[in-house]
Amino acid sequence: MTQSEPITHARVLQIAVPIMLANIAVPLIGAVDTAVVGQIPQAEPIAAVGVGSIVLSALYWVFGFLRMGTGGLTAQAAGQGDRAEVAALLMRSLLIGLSGGVLLLLFLQPLLQIAFAYSPTSPEVEVMSRAYMQIRIWSAPAAIAMFGISGWLIAQERTRAVLALQLWMTAANVVLDVWFVLGLGWGVDGVAFASFLAEWSGLLLGLWLCRGALIRRGAWQWGRVFDRVRLKRMAVVNMDILIRSLLLEAVFLSFLFYYSPAFGVVALAANQVLMQFIHLMAYALDGFAFAAEALVGQALGAGRRDRLRQGAVISSLWGFIFNFGFALAFVFFGGMIIDLITKDPEVQQAARRYLPWIAISPLLALPSFMLDGIFIGATRTRDMRNMMLISALAYFAAVWLLLPIWSNHGLWAALMVSFVARGLTLGLRYPALERSAVSA
Repeated sequence: MTQSEPITHARVLQIAVPIMLANIAVPLIGAVDTAVVGQIPQAEPIAAVGVGSIVLSALYWVFGFLRMGTGGLTAQAAGQGDRAEVAALLMRSLLIGLSGGVLLLLFLQPLLQIAFAYSPTSPEVEVMSRAYMQIRIWSAPAAIAMFGISGWLIAQERTRAVLALQLWMTAANVVLDVWFVLGLGWGVDGVAFASFLAEWSGLLLGLWLCRGALIRRGAWQWGRVFDRVRLKRMAVVNMDILIRSLLLEAVFLSFLFYYSPAFGVVALAANQVLMQFIHLMAYALDGFAFAAEALVGQALGAGRRDRLRQGAVISSLWGFIFNFGFALAFVFFGGMIIDLITKDPEVQQAARRYLPWIAISPLLALPSFMLDGIFIGATRTRDMRNMMLISALAYFAAVWLLLPIWSNHGLWAALMVSFVARGLTLGLRYPALERSAVSA
């Protein structure tokens, strides 16, 4: 338990930096999969792995609420010093994750029918993609259970363990990719088996890292684990987060796959390139949002309003410092980064035209990202859901108003409006969140 330790700048960085490093490793898995299968002198295997990965990532993402919900509830239990509940939360998240994976296994075939009904892939790519997913789906219970383990570890500031898990799975995936595809010649099936083994080995490592809680009585007290009141609270928290996440996804998916294509292939490609800047910023901010999540949750559990504010302020300060650095980097090096991502002169020119929106995005998006972490730690998920609904409506209203006037500039302006609306609306709810903590 860490609720008695002072909240310092060093403590925030100790939580945030490993998460930032772990996030860097996330896109490496997809890059390695593509690079290895790209050694096969055909286009179909690359396309098959790409399509299969996107579909499975979307299915797994539905259960992303497990990380955030488990993180907030665990941080509060840790702040209360309730070791038995901390252990029970780990067991609950594991059971939910494993059950979610089994559900995906049972409903894989109808889900694939839906996915390929809307995917304009060739018959050869579809056959390979189906083979890839029918192998890799068997690791769904492990992959989804890992959401719960990650949230549980982050809530207790064990972010080095999260980094170790991500590095292990990345390294295992790389080694097995090379062996199965280039060494044994298994092709797309080899990539799927590599991911399957990497994800199950990651779960085993995660369980070992959590062994201290798993040997406690609280983890095996089924009356506590299946307590109706606690299960109901967890279900409400997770449902709110799921709705909030679906609304957020609707904003980004509509941006890229509905509105952007209307401006032509060059503008679409430019928007895709510039969205990588947003992802890069989000990966960095995750570290500080997670720090706020852990510190705020612990403070709320301990009933320490002063520590809640301190954790929120110090985490946000470091988030601002890093985001200000991103803004400067985008201003001075944005064009160079664009040229590294794409070699098409038209796309380069178009991306530079919209680069000013990217330059201001780190500062406009900062409050929304940091307040997300703060509200998750406090499990004020109803506020998150409601404010995300307002922000999504503000985005679609801005699109309706600005697209006829500014075209693609209007689309980027609407995305900035969504960031600002989410930050403002959550900011208006923050005083109530702070009042919910009883000062010691």
